Amino acid sequence: MSERKSFLLRVDRELLDAVQRWAGDDLRSLNGQIEFVLRRALQQAGRLPAGKSRSSPPTNSEPDSIEQSGRPLDVDATGEP
Repeated sequence: MSERKSFLLRVDRELLDAVQRWAGDDLRSLNGQIEFVLRRALQQAGRLPAGKSRSSPPTNSEPDSIEQSGRPLDVDATGEP
């Protein structure tokens, strides 16, 4: 496991509240959600150092919304109503 480092982060209250709600929706801690968002942004930008993506925590494979899942709301995971 990689070394963990603490640091102080000052953010606007509204931004912090929004990230906290998102973390709750994804069943993550606030810290875990911030790491998830940062890691995903770094990967998308091609800025994550080589080899770091394997030791990172698993990303959320669930769609960001029901609409992205392609399934109607009244259908279960098997595709049956």
